[in-house]
Amino acid sequence: MTAIARRPSPPDRFDRRLLSPMMLGSILNPINSSIIAVALVPIGIALGAPARETTWLITGLYLATAVGQPLMGRLVDAYGARRMFLIGSALTLLAGVIGTFAPNIWVLVAARVVLGFGTCAGYPSAMRLIRDEGDRTGVDSPAAVLSALSITTQTISVIGPVLGGVLIDAGGWRSTLAINVLLGAAGLVLGRLYLPPSRRPVGRARIDVVGIVLFTIALVSLLLLVMSPSVGRLWLLVPVLAAGAGFWICELRRADPFIDVRMLRASPALVRTYLRSVLAALVSYGYIYGFTQWMQEARGLSPSLSGLVLLPTFAVGIAVVALTGRREALRGKLIVGSLAQILACAMVLALGDRSPLVLLLAIAVVLGIPQGLLNLANQNAVYRQARSEQMGAAAGLLRTFMYLGAIGSSSASGVLFGRRADTGGMHDLGLVMLAAAVLLLVLAVADRTLGGRAARGD
Repeated sequence: MTAIARRPSPPDRFDRRLLSPMMLGSILNPINSSIIAVALVPIGIALGAPARETTWLITGLYLATAVGQPLMGRLVDAYGARRMFLIGSALTLLAGVIGTFAPNIWVLVAARVVLGFGTCAGYPSAMRLIRDEGDRTGVDSPAAVLSALSITTQTISVIGPVLGGVLIDAGGWRSTLAINVLLGAAGLVLGRLYLPPSRRPVGRARIDVVGIVLFTIALVSLLLLVMSPSVGRLWLLVPVLAAGAGFWICELRRADPFIDVRMLRASPALVRTYLRSVLAALVSYGYIYGFTQWMQEARGLSPSLSGLVLLPTFAVGIAVVALTGRREALRGKLIVGSLAQILACAMVLALGDRSPLVLLLAIAVVLGIPQGLLNLANQNAVYRQARSEQMGAAAGLLRTFMYLGAIGSSSASGVLFGRRADTGGMHDLGLVMLAAAVLLLVLAVADRTLGGRAARGD
């Protein structure tokens, strides 16, 4: 199959034919990040795996994503969005096949790792295409397109538990992996049909193997420590610090680094955006994973009903983006969003084993506000703060930092829940989420550079 003939788009209008592959590619990672939430308990029962092992289904994908996002972002900048989008779709399809027939928990974890790498290409490809279209049309900030992307990449994560519950009821937990065969195939078709060749000269990116290895050693060592903290594991701080220091020095000296730390050093505003993304994700994914497990194991709800309880978060998030997407107001969105997170965390602390369904729905509604505001604000801040030629890498790093927050939330869930997600563990997780929300509010209030329109990176 070859790309269809493309009529020239109007010089001042975004090419709408790009939207379908952009949106599909961008949802692959968040929908797989959340669809597993309602499948953890059925998978554990079917494969005889305790909670501390099923947690690796979440952590494995996020670990692969944390490494793969900046790598894919750089490759998108170097080789073009179309090529990397198609490679990512093929890996997604392959992971779906492996996961569907996985005989044990660790083969399933391996499938999720492949899935993590495969789904990394969609979002940086989309942001690269938006910036290229902005340069072509002369529209500095295509607010409607950025808002649509925010809806599909951020609030779509809440559809995952609902879809997961439906799939489990219809075809068992393996259907939550099999869906990626269809999604990967659709990505290959849409990418071939609609994505244009790169409008920039295609470069040759040298893979920074040393940087990738050092980054992975530091991240895995930190992960092993926070998932099972104890005095006997403090030795893991040695590889964390040694690999982290070596990574920083190595990346500063390379002309084509895995993660461009010079870009981070030159843009403190971009670093603050990434830090806000970590904190926002810690609360959001703590809710999606921890709250969903608690509803099934402590509150006794079915997987499908647990997914439906999260549906208001999705609906409110879309409404918030639709109402506020055309207004930048980055600082105001961050402040209101963090205040809503604080309120929701306080409500989580009031949960009990027999809490009425209306309280669970109220928490879902309140969390829809930051689900829309925070993700939209951080995405638009990166679009403003990153240089044009680094947009793919900057967008990939945004996802990396977001999933570092998700890794933190899944690790906290594994530590605080143990073998069962009881109410006491949910309260402890709520306190962790509350601390992150308060820190996010402090950062938003203190950052005066967000007042008005954030400065364009280039």
